[in-house]
Amino acid sequence: MTEHQTQPYPVHWEADVVLRDGGIAHIRPIGPDDAGRLVGFYEKVSDESKYYRFFAPYPRLSDRDVHRFTHHDYVDRVGLAATVGGQFIATVRYDRIDENGRSGHHGTRAEVAFLVQDDHQGRGVASALLEHIAAVARERGILHFTAEVLPANRKMVKVFTDAGFTQQRSFADGVVHLDLDLEPTDESVQVMRAREHRAEARSVQRLLRPASVAVVGTGRRPGGVGRTLLRNITAGGFTGRLYAVNHSFPDGGTDLDGVPGYRSVASIGEPVDLAVIAVPADRVPEAVADCGEAGVRGLVVVAAGYSESGAEGREKQRELVRRARSHGMRVIGPNAFGVLNTADDIRLNASLSPEMPHRGRLGLFTQSGSIGIALLSGLHRRGAGPSSFVSAGNRADVSGNDLLQFWQDDPETEAVLMYLESFGNPRKFTRIARRIAATKPVVVVKGALHSGSVPAGHAVPDTRIPDSTVSALFRQAGVIRVATVTELLDAGLFLALQPLPAGDRVAVLGNSESIGLLTYDAALSAGLRPAPPLDLTTAARPEDFAAALRKALADPGNDAVVVTAIPRVGSEDAADPESGDDPALAEALRAAAEGAAKPVAVVHLALETMADRLAAAGPPGARIPAYSAPDRLVGSLAEATAYAMWRATAAEPGRVPQFDDVQEAAAAEDVRSLLTPAEPGTAPAPGGRTLNDAEAAGLLARYGIHVHRALPAPDREAAVAAARALGYPVALKTTAPHLRHRADLGGVRLDLADEQDLRRAYDELTARLGGPAELRPVVQAMAPRGVDTVVRAGVDPAAGAVLSFGLAGAPSELLGDTAHRLVPATDRDVAELVRSIKAAPLLFGWRGAEPVDTAALEELLLRVSMLADDLPEVVGVDLEPVVVAARGLSVLGATVRLAPPPPRTDLGPRALASY
Repeated sequence: MTEHQTQPYPVHWEADVVLRDGGIAHIRPIGPDDAGRLVGFYEKVSDESKYYRFFAPYPRLSDRDVHRFTHHDYVDRVGLAATVGGQFIATVRYDRIDENGRSGHHGTRAEVAFLVQDDHQGRGVASALLEHIAAVARERGILHFTAEVLPANRKMVKVFTDAGFTQQRSFADGVVHLDLDLEPTDESVQVMRAREHRAEARSVQRLLRPASVAVVGTGRRPGGVGRTLLRNITAGGFTGRLYAVNHSFPDGGTDLDGVPGYRSVASIGEPVDLAVIAVPADRVPEAVADCGEAGVRGLVVVAAGYSESGAEGREKQRELVRRARSHGMRVIGPNAFGVLNTADDIRLNASLSPEMPHRGRLGLFTQSGSIGIALLSGLHRRGAGPSSFVSAGNRADVSGNDLLQFWQDDPETEAVLMYLESFGNPRKFTRIARRIAATKPVVVVKGALHSGSVPAGHAVPDTRIPDSTVSALFRQAGVIRVATVTELLDAGLFLALQPLPAGDRVAVLGNSESIGLLTYDAALSAGLRPAPPLDLTTAARPEDFAAALRKALADPGNDAVVVTAIPRVGSEDAADPESGDDPALAEALRAAAEGAAKPVAVVHLALETMADRLAAAGPPGARIPAYSAPDRLVGSLAEATAYAMWRATAAEPGRVPQFDDVQEAAAAEDVRSLLTPAEPGTAPAPGGRTLNDAEAAGLLARYGIHVHRALPAPDREAAVAAARALGYPVALKTTAPHLRHRADLGGVRLDLADEQDLRRAYDELTARLGGPAELRPVVQAMAPRGVDTVVRAGVDPAAGAVLSFGLAGAPSELLGDTAHRLVPATDRDVAELVRSIKAAPLLFGWRGAEPVDTAALEELLLRVSMLADDLPEVVGVDLEPVVVAARGLSVLGATVRLAPPPPRTDLGPRALASY
């Protein structure tokens, strides 16, 4: 065959992947310099595995084999290796063939074969390699893989059959023949994401549930970060083995408060699951190498001086991650506050928090150490605590997405609280958060809302998206977004300790009429339906509270109960107002609420210990969240109610309907043609191009979106001729970019009934705003009266395509009354989109007006969403105005922008973020 000229080394094929057991392997192309590694790898493979690979005894590789397996053109012949510590643990190779099975660079098929070192079989290495070699093959125009596998090699057969690709399978001549269609399917994507979930959850579990911990950088004298961390782990009651490491220690000859000391991790001589590195940044590389050689599974790096310090620090951070991953280790940090796990069988406080928190049911993630301190302190004051806690610092490796993967299946975690300043992979966050939110609430505070406010060290990579898009992302994923850290704790405690409300009906009872009324008003303002407050009077005894609470819980007309409490008076056992304590009342409330299927929460005033008494001990069913102000409690209840409604329908997120008149293939061909430069041999404009009106209308028509016909009117007589062709009444409007859709500037004249009206309007328009060449006026037939709306779709570089909707006009723009959903949108998404803007009542018959055709509007939104999803080159669609009438709608203006599509990082093979 005529070989392709060898291509440059494809560095973009390199990737770090998390394996089934939570370890990390590095996947990269095999090159000529790998001869020694390949020979060493092959020597470690068993004779049985070699036989399965070559169908014959093959004890060693010849020089010719080594050359053939290390020299590739990266087009027709490609080899990839999975490495740990720089050494091969598995390889995969494809060779392109033609339709007759002969080698040839014109074919769209390739033969593929794997070899995995026996010690690493069962870790999911082959499955990860298959994902990556398939992506490489698709990039090189290969559509099918063929493989021949011995029937006894059941593990490899399973790798192919479990991948989710469309396949054909046959048996002949004692060999299983497999043919895989490499086009991703829904099944193959789901298989990949399920593997990703299990692997990443396992990698975090190895960090949060270690059997042994080494603190690297512990000094002999008290004080210093390393010694503080060692003390915190010891004081927290860590149940595993603990070691102190300092290069000045004699091995085994140092005892720090009962903890054995060693000069290196490698010299410990026993497995170490987690190393907490507390040495200065310039000594971290040495510590990482030591940990890697000792087989440590993961690192927490508290040292600062990385990306938060500038360009040199960013490069040090990249090198830290590369070194750690090359040894199969994941990294929390650098610049991390630490990690906590309060489970009784772990009790790990590998953080700078001086106290081990109460055991709790909240998973906490923060990118900021100071916010982490505030969260832990706030929980402690309210008698609560986390199940586990990670303060990731610069988030160079382990991120919030990884923690979500772990917490989804963690039986110790009932709810997840996150403080985020940036998104490394927004699409992945949305996908994972939606999955976990279907069973566990996720509450988020998004910091750094304004451009340029993201701390340098906390954004790796620095991915910024508009706040409105963030809100849409959260809303579709079922994520509860709150504004402050206080609200984060308020909502988190409510959701972790209480069942979800079945509806929005609220009972209010207590011994303070005033607080009851404030609670009632707050509930009404939050969109809940409170019953009139029940006043038990200030003389009410604990048993009175308990009886009223039981009665309210038994009432089928209540979905939640709010108790208001102030210090009792007129009773011998009443609490002393100065002490702020009423243990009898707290116990009575807990006893009455225990086992209830409805949520109960307490507003307390001048009872400072009430929150601790209600939430500190006992099973979740007997623990009640308490708040010092009615609005804080009601805010949490309202969030829980909205989340419960979302979750009730999360199992049925809607569907993306199919429209028979959509011409996807023709539209794709139109886009290719429109993006092709007019001059042969020239490159397309990198910024793309905006289509003219005819081009935009033609492309939109492929998706059943018809723009109301408009005829150019370069002069008055042309306008008159256009009106005759369209029929009166007509509209005259300018299409100049600076005046487009600006009726407030007089650029649109409506309901022109005859030629005289049209001539007068034309003269007034050109006299006031400029000549025809500048204004570019058009004449358009009048559409039926209705509500003017705007439908848009645009591509956010981080979040992907976003569908937007609002009413047309300055008021909506000034108030920011626009709603967003991520594409592809379902029928449920667009129904919610239409109803979520503040001005939505105008569409549904406000003040006696006739309701408009929202069904037609929702169909239009679905068609725009489908277009944006099918055609990634369509980076902007702007339909304005869309006049929605009582029956039907009219698209009166359309702008479409095309550009080369941004890369999609979420559709390729699973891989960790590369820095």
